[in-house]
Amino acid sequence: MGSHRSRASRVRHHVHCDSCYSRRCRTRVEVSVSCAVIPCRLLCGAVFHLCKEEDHLLLCPNVRVPCPNAEFGCPVQLPRSSRAAHLQVCPASVVSCSMEWLRWLTDDTNPHSFKALQDNVLKEREARGEPLDLAMALVDQSDLYSRLKMKPLYPELTEAEEEEGKDEKKEEMAVGGFVNCVKEVIEGESYSYLPVNSLCENNAEEKASQNPAGPGSGLSKENYNMCELMFSMEKRACAVAEVNLNNPKQNTKPGEKTGHAPWQDGVLERLRDELTPHEYNMYVVHHGRMLVAFGQMEACTPKEKDFVYGSLEPIPVQTLHSFKVIATFICSQSETRSVDTSDLEANEENVFADEAAATLLGYAEQEVMGHKISESKAADGLYVDIGTQTHSFRSAPFKEKTTLSDVMVDRPLELNLQLQAESVNSRHNRASSVFTFICGHTFHRREFATHFRNVHSDIQTCLSGWFEQRCPLAYLGCTYSQRRFHPSTHKATVTYNTADSSKAQRETEGPAGGGEDSLSSLPYEVLCHMASFLDSQSLSQLALVSQLMRQVCSSLLQDRGMVTLRWEKEADSHGGAKWRAKPVWEFSHLFSSVDSWHMADIPPISAHLKVCPYYETSVQNERVPLPSMTENQGDSQERSSLRLVSGS
Repeated sequence: MGSHRSRASRVRHHVHCDSCYSRRCRTRVEVSVSCAVIPCRLLCGAVFHLCKEEDHLLLCPNVRVPCPNAEFGCPVQLPRSSRAAHLQVCPASVVSCSMEWLRWLTDDTNPHSFKALQDNVLKEREARGEPLDLAMALVDQSDLYSRLKMKPLYPELTEAEEEEGKDEKKEEMAVGGFVNCVKEVIEGESYSYLPVNSLCENNAEEKASQNPAGPGSGLSKENYNMCELMFSMEKRACAVAEVNLNNPKQNTKPGEKTGHAPWQDGVLERLRDELTPHEYNMYVVHHGRMLVAFGQMEACTPKEKDFVYGSLEPIPVQTLHSFKVIATFICSQSETRSVDTSDLEANEENVFADEAAATLLGYAEQEVMGHKISESKAADGLYVDIGTQTHSFRSAPFKEKTTLSDVMVDRPLELNLQLQAESVNSRHNRASSVFTFICGHTFHRREFATHFRNVHSDIQTCLSGWFEQRCPLAYLGCTYSQRRFHPSTHKATVTYNTADSSKAQRETEGPAGGGEDSLSSLPYEVLCHMASFLDSQSLSQLALVSQLMRQVCSSLLQDRGMVTLRWEKEADSHGGAKWRAKPVWEFSHLFSSVDSWHMADIPPISAHLKVCPYYETSVQNERVPLPSMTENQGDSQERSSLRLVSGS
């Protein structure tokens, strides 16, 4: 194709050929006018002028081109006409499952919770197997622990990183850059307008004396002087306003004009007496849009209620206490006494709190109530309610990036989430709730419909009470459960596989030629034929057995596997780091498709109640009077006689 393209590129278009689309063109070949008509060299059936061969290769259906998903890892090159059909089986055409669900933490204060069931199920899971609801809850809990960070809830128990020098330098650069951010030119001079902050009032003088124009500070001596001058004018104006407030008519003469706003009469005369000459000139320059030297201009849109220096008045702070002490309240006498920890009868177990329970409760409080536990709250402009919550953990202090899973790595396994999952809603979703979980598994596009129907629609959403049925006395602690459905094609048991299929890419130990299992002694061709009948989930698990089985499964990757991009962080030659996308071949988590389900041939749950250890019958030997059997027989006879009279 490259030779055709290079040769055609040397042929220039002609006047006749640009508008000729006839397959039977018989125009005479003439220089700069027309050229010969040729068929397509790839036998697609097209006929065109020789000068259009390069353009035809861009549309020819027989030209071999890369897959549209080549950037996502697909290595296939195929004719252009076959790309649409290839997308249905393209290994890079993958879909990530976005199914979401909620799983809240257990509530120990709720008497109807299944806390007793969860404790008993964890004890018996090794002997009786792991139920589906328990397995899914444990996986969600492990995912939640890895996402919950300790620093947002316990900043006082987190060790600070040793980067104070860098932070101070960044802060100084940020502050210095802010000083020169806004400038305006008035009458040929440049002035900086700064907000009232501690830079100019407290720290500017010290920094200017040490290094007024040092590198990286961003604060020059000219800007510092301008800052001091502007705020000294404000302070002096406030002082003058306070004096005038105390003596409103002390210096006021009849007929004297004492304007406050720049557009009012007498403002210059008043300021000339109250300010120094230098401050007065700066005021004139600062308000140059409305004042010209010592003259005066009327404003375009005068506003009588604008903020001016002359109208500043100190406002006294008034505090109102609505609580009144009751006159009849009698205070009991108190006694000062020292109390030791031993007086509280607290042992070592009660002193330290459980990290998992406290962290889950803190995040739940923040999500449900909208704020953290004991969060400071401003009551009004003067008072702030400061809440304190003291935590004492065995694993404290925490590192900067410590998660709950790092803290609970050596602790005994406990289930702190509910067995039943809920569907997401508008308030609690992936973006706003930490208790939201997502499937996140990647599947080939042709496999996604089967995965969603079997896993999420048939099993997960119908798990509690329908697909897997528990004893009605499960809230008391009974762990009995039965699975009521199995695939219609064969009697199989649905189990939850907790193994990570991504580990299929690791190198297993042992010789590459085989292992101790009996399948490894079979010929390689027989093993490949047997593996072709397995589903994707089984192939991913078979690849973990030995290197031989890994090679057998790798031979099916082109037809049964999928390719995804995995981002890895690599160090460059300059000492930095950059991310690179690496194509990775793997099998999906799809198991064999189940088109229909059949009821399992098992006894009903009522048969278990006959032998359930939590089903205790209550035998009543004492006589219980009926509601109509009262001690006052006279009233009952009277009521019966009234009924007879009314009936007659």
